[in-house]
Amino acid sequence: MPLLVDGQRVEPSQRPRALAFAHRGLEEQARRLRSQPARLVGPKGLLYVQQREFAATTPRDGSVSILGSDDATTCHIVVIRHTGSGATCLTHCDGSDTEMEVLLMMNAIKMLSSNTECGRLEVHLVGGFNDDRHLSQQLTNQLLRAFDSLQDSIHLVTFCVTDLNDRQEKGNHFPFLYGIAVNVKTGEVFHATFPDRGPAEDLRSASILTGAKMVNIYDSRKEELRIGPYFWMPFPHVDFWLQQDDEHILQNLSTSPLAEPPHFVSHIRATLVYLKEHPFPDKTLFPNRRPWIYRKNSDGLWERVSADQI
Repeated sequence: MPLLVDGQRVEPSQRPRALAFAHRGLEEQARRLRSQPARLVGPKGLLYVQQREFAATTPRDGSVSILGSDDATTCHIVVIRHTGSGATCLTHCDGSDTEMEVLLMMNAIKMLSSNTECGRLEVHLVGGFNDDRHLSQQLTNQLLRAFDSLQDSIHLVTFCVTDLNDRQEKGNHFPFLYGIAVNVKTGEVFHATFPDRGPAEDLRSASILTGAKMVNIYDSRKEELRIGPYFWMPFPHVDFWLQQDDEHILQNLSTSPLAEPPHFVSHIRATLVYLKEHPFPDKTLFPNRRPWIYRKNSDGLWERVSADQI
């Protein structure tokens, strides 16, 4: 079944602005989202999703009320929601395996909506800009094609991607929005930024930098965040990279050097240090091949659970 806007099938090969021009509701929704100041989302009740991760839950969740992600330049943040069950899934896509990642998200939503007879599937797409390498446009097209090829009808509600998310400053292009969040209880999608990207931020980033595939990080039935187990080989030339200046790292380890947020290089350096300290994670981090499990404590913050509590 197709990807729909206002009951009409979308043409996946259209440029974002042409698609929004044909469906003025999309253009207006993108304008509203761009005009929002970013809300600072604290860690209480938050499940932060990194690149190549996804998480799904329902309004019945007593631990997580907000799903969110940011630092998307050429990446796109995708939210799928079933209006009947309220089941909501968020992911941070980078184009590594878009078709499979969309299927994983859809399966997560279906499992949480299996006993729901009413409602419809809706999708929100945010991210990218007019980058020189056209990576954003490629990812936008991949996502539109992937959703259009699904067996289920799905309705495109928010479309703030690529040229609809582009701004210019001194001749350079940047995204308007780097991050969004979704309120699991209400379904509201909003412009957001996150001072806390944990837990285990460096570990999760290390798995991405070493080529990990998309992974589900949350068990909504148990209300547990599950990290790993991850396995990687020693990162090639890690000492060389750590000796390089900020500009060299920015130019060589970013898909869009001019558009990265200010903390990009410090984040990459911290990840490289972590990879140097843990060249064989099966020995130092996951000797029992079990995930690190976190639950929200009474203050609404993630707290790692010891093995005897599992």
